[in-house]
Amino acid sequence: MAEIQRFETSARLSRAVIYNGVAHLAGQTSVDRAPDIRVQTIDVLARIDARLAQLGTDKSRLLTALIMVKNMKADLAGMNEIWDAWTAPGAAPARASLEANLSGADALVEIIVTAAL
Repeated sequence: MAEIQRFETSARLSRAVIYNGVAHLAGQTSVDRAPDIRVQTIDVLARIDARLAQLGTDKSRLLTALIMVKNMKADLAGMNEIWDAWTAPGAAPARASLEANLSGADALVEIIVTAAL
């Protein structure tokens, strides 16, 4: 049976979990709460890059992405612009996007990813 590795675990969540060669990241939100979806998306993706590097993988190994946007009508295009520029060429993950009432009134985007190690 494969070992489960948990990182930055609290009573509520782990920031990342590795199991069977797959890294599962908790939802990432922006530390920079500027009222601009592009700024927040850049920050979230930088945080994902850093976390993936800590786990020994990178965005070229993404398997899935779940993107939650506070206001799809207002912000999906701007988020997609940043996402498309960031995604590794030829390595786009399976992805779903949805509108969500995110925690924190000023959070505009939250992204959850899985990646192969």
